Amino acid sequence: MTSFSLAGRTALVTGASRGIGAAIARALDDSGARVVLVARSEEALGEVASGLVHDPVVLVADLAADGMPEQVSGRALAEVGRVDVLVNNAGTCIHRPALEVTAAEWREVFDVNVDGLWNCSQAFGRAMVAAGRGSIVNIGSMSGLVVNRPQWQPAYNASKAAVHQLTRSLAAEWAPAGVRVNALAPGYVKTEMAPVDEPQFRRYWIEDAPMQRYATPEELGPSVVYLASDASSFTTGSVLVADGGYSVF
Repeated sequence: MTSFSLAGRTALVTGASRGIGAAIARALDDSGARVVLVARSEEALGEVASGLVHDPVVLVADLAADGMPEQVSGRALAEVGRVDVLVNNAGTCIHRPALEVTAAEWREVFDVNVDGLWNCSQAFGRAMVAAGRGSIVNIGSMSGLVVNRPQWQPAYNASKAAVHQLTRSLAAEWAPAGVRVNALAPGYVKTEMAPVDEPQFRRYWIEDAPMQRYATPEELGPSVVYLASDASSFTTGSVLVADGGYSVF
């Protein structure tokens, strides 16, 4: 079981101020990692950091801003020396029928979900490739595999499919350099972004899933620890689906 330990390693988590990102940060901390928390809200990041024990670092940044991923990489490396694990978790979603999606809304989703992830992967991947080791975990979604209902969210679905394929592309390219890249694809999770408790969605979001329930953010943390740690040392380019069986139908 020591292969699951992240003691002595540093992990950076984007979108770490709440929900899934905060739960991932706690799981990495529980596994011994020093965690660098990145998000836009300093107050929310401070609350998450206060519950961590391995000397967490808080970096306030909007990763969708031009040049910000490179700045965050430089600040993180200056603060902690190296980043062994990058978790690209920051994301956003807009529910809107395709014919009603504006150009600005489409761009907003891709700016955060794809461009932000790509820029962070490139910025931190450069240092990992140079060091000859590293693990990147991208938070995708079952929405990159299926079309959700009853809500329509074409930009989100397309963005998460892009995340999965980018994961595979980077994994193939960086494997010879000792850098692994994998993705976790959650199903419906109870967070501020997903109104899983609303009755009008239960028929499709809960009852359609074999496990007949939604996940909590804390249930995803161990999967990220697995992908980040040596426990998955022979795993790269994989998309680990954690959706209560939703996508099997």
